[in-house]
Amino acid sequence: MKVSIKKISELTGFSPATVSNALNHKKGVNRETSKKILKTAVELGYRTEEKIKKICFVIFRRNGLIIDDSPFHPAVIEGVEHQAKEMGFETVFCHVDINDLGYQDRIEEILADTESAVVLLGTEMMEEDFEPFLCAQNKVILLDGWSDRHFFNSVLISNTDSAVKAAEYLLHKGHRDIGYIQGDFRIQAFKYREIGLQRVLSREGMSLKPEYVATVGTRIETAYEGMKRYLDKSPELPTAFFADNDTIAIGAMRALEEYGYNIPEDVSIIGFDNISFGAISDPPLTTINVYKQEMGELAVRQLALAMEEPEKVKMKIQVCTDFVERGSVREV
Repeated sequence: MKVSIKKISELTGFSPATVSNALNHKKGVNRETSKKILKTAVELGYRTEEKIKKICFVIFRRNGLIIDDSPFHPAVIEGVEHQAKEMGFETVFCHVDINDLGYQDRIEEILADTESAVVLLGTEMMEEDFEPFLCAQNKVILLDGWSDRHFFNSVLISNTDSAVKAAEYLLHKGHRDIGYIQGDFRIQAFKYREIGLQRVLSREGMSLKPEYVATVGTRIETAYEGMKRYLDKSPELPTAFFADNDTIAIGAMRALEEYGYNIPEDVSIIGFDNISFGAISDPPLTTINVYKQEMGELAVRQLALAMEEPEKVKMKIQVCTDFVERGSVREV
């Protein structure tokens, strides 16, 4: 049975005019009243007949250590914009910073806009950051993010399987002493890449030695400084390192070369993401290619499908990667 404004009015005690104004996000209804009406409407299964007019691309920022100045995300954004335009949607960009005073109000405003559907860039999101997005009045798809506790329609990188591929490549090249250059900001993607590396080592009866783990910053400069600190106290290096991403790998390579190590003769390195800098580094960086633009396009297409028909199940789509062999890994 279709839920009417009159029914919502009866249950909440507010006039039909107030209910209508709240459901259509018009001014003149205070926030507490509006929240009560919208909550009741959702519980009853009320749906407006409004057509979606735009895609709201929400860039979530926790500290900017990954997304600020990242060469990865512009390609993702380009994919979202391109697909939205193809489907006749306008794209608007919303930056939300968890440290801003008006953060909660901004989130509520975005998620109450029923004229938009939301692509949420969740690269920097931690588990506790997802809670506010569960109450969205509009459609939301999570891009490059993962929650273990909450279910969202999502498009993300196949992080664990891709790291498995990288570790198996190192084993194939004869490496048995394998290290890990990890970012000190442990985003979900990094955690699942570490799981992939550990999985392969465990399968081979090996382990990741603590002395082979270098914890560094997530920008080129901070990765460079962190790797120097590691080299200052490390008496022995593995024959190869897997790095959380290319940015970290490139900063670490610079430190290694400054300390007199030749890559790949003395130590090999594999990165992740296939950013353009890696192709022109010296030596060119072996890496994992991520289909960045395609991920953005896929997120918009999945969002459009969710808008067309009632949602029966939620899906997490993992986008597969390709291995890019260059010159930063030698055969032992």
